Parts: sequence; C-alpha cells; structure tokens
Amino acid sequence: MSKAFASQGDMTEKNISFTEVGEGLYAFTAEGDPNSGVIIGDDSVMIVEAQATPRLAQKVIDCVRTVTDKPISHVVLTHYHAVRVLGASAFGASQIIMSDKARAMVMERGQEDWDSEFQRFPRLFEGHESIPGLTLPTTTFSDSMTVYLGNRRVDIKHLGRAHTAGDAVIHVPDQNVMFTGDIVEYHSACYCGDGHFNDWGKTLDNIKAYDVDAIAPGRGDALVGSEMVNKAIECTRDFVESTYKPAAKVAARGGSLKEAWDAVRAECDPKFSDFAIYEHCLPFNVARAYDEARGIDTPRIWTAQRDLDMWAALQG
Repeated sequence: MSKAFASQGDMTEKNISFTEVGEGLYAFTAEGDPNSGVIIGDDSVMIVEAQATPRLAQKVIDCVRTVTDKPISHVVLTHYHAVRVLGASAFGASQIIMSDKARAMVMERGQEDWDSEFQRFPRLFEGHESIPGLTLPTTTFSDSMTVYLGNRRVDIKHLGRAHTAGDAVIHVPDQNVMFTGDIVEYHSACYCGDGHFNDWGKTLDNIKAYDVDAIAPGRGDALVGSEMVNKAIECTRDFVESTYKPAAKVAARGGSLKEAWDAVRAECDPKFSDFAIYEHCLPFNVARAYDEARGIDTPRIWTAQRDLDMWAALQG
C-alpha cells in the first residue's frame, strides 16, 4: 500500500487541552483525536464520550480532578463507535446513557466495529488489555431525556441522523452550550463511513437552531462564541456535501467506486487535505457516499478485512 493504512502511521502522542466552554463545562481535546466533554453539577459530574480505552479515559479523569473532586455519576455516549465508548469502565459511573438506536448498533455491529477500529488506530488502543468488553448502556432514550445533576439540567436529544443513525447531542440550557459528538467537527475530517449524508445537513440545521454560545465538537478545538460555532457548522456541512455530491453524480451515471473516489478527491483535496485524519477517512467516506447514492440506506458493516480490501482498492 502506498499510504500507511488508516491511522497506523500516526503514533505520536497529542497535546491535550482542557478548555472551559461555560461555567462548570469543559472540552477535553487533543489535536484531532476524539474529544470528551465534562459537565459539573451540584453534587456530581457527567462525562460525554468515554475514549477508546481506560488508559485514555484516565487522562480525562486527571483533567477533571484539576477542577473538581465531585464523583462521576453519568457517562453519555453520543454513538456506538469503539473509540468513543470502550473506555467507559474507567469512570465508575452508575449511569451510562445512549440512544436506543446506538445501543441497537452496539448489539448489531459493536464487535466488528471494535475489531475494525483497533486495526485503524493502534495508538488510541494502547493498553487495550484493560477493556472489559463491549460497552452497553444502563439507560437509553428514543427522542430525548433530561438528567438533573442537582439543579443543573442536562438535555440529551436525538436531533437526526448524521455521523451515525443513533447520534445524540447534549445541551446544557443554563449556559446554552452543546456537546455534539461527531456531528460537528473543527479542522478535522468528518468520518462518514457509517453516516447518512442526506440527513446530515438537516441535523446541522437542528443544532444551529439552538443558537448556542459554545460547542464541544467531536474532534478539534472547542468552539466558543457564535462566530466560531457557525464557522464550524458550515465547514462541516461543506465537507459532507463536497464528499457526497461528486460521488452521487458518478453513481447516477453508473460509474465505478474508483471513479467516485477520483471525483471526491478532486473536490475535497483543495479544501480539506490539511484536516486531521483526512486521508484516513476519505476511502471510508467515499465508499459510504457511493453506497447511499445507490440507495443503500443502512451503512454496511465495516470489518477488519473489508477495511483492508477497500483501502487497497482506493488508497493503494
């Protein structure tokens, strides 16, 4: 293969930032690695996204302990991907929350996703021996639910399909701050391999309607202030549309996946090639865009072998 597979060549530890995005609200970010969020309530703490392993989760806990000694009571997982959920055991939370659809996806494809992402992200899975198994929620919701951390209200909602079919966002009304998971990224490629391109823009509109003061995105820097928030939302929209539209045109005329790949590269490389995990995401994104354009609504399950075959066909 002419390029190192996925993120196998990225073995450099990233610098961590821990940014306050509202009173008692923090974004844990690490130069394009998966982010986590922290919501401090009256008596306890909620974590958003659990990281890939207990080792990485401990880095989040270490940051939390610089600002509060309150116990961690809740972990909210915005979707089912292994790099987001397999570190959950480290937090010792009594409540682990996912959407109904996200839980169903863990049951349907969680092990395949774990095997796939383990192969894609060797650095993130250092210390994987401490992962006790697939992460399953204690609590699920269909459209929305509310958790009270004392007097602090936290609304957890499914605003539409985007990065996956079961995406959740977390809104803290008293500070008008949102944790979006991978629906919104900042200077990082969107991973669309399990996505829903035709729904993603509408889901971004639903987020935009909140007119939030800050967002902790799935990857990239914390977004503080309406200008930065809107810039990130529109850049995410541009990335998704610039990936889908060229692939859909190729699919409509009966062209091949490789032709779709060439068309998407021509559109996206000039705008996004310096984004984090761009080369990693692109083959998965094109494959999914091509499938969706041909009427395949439910993303096909990625397996470790399918990953390698697709990469060799496109990135090789």
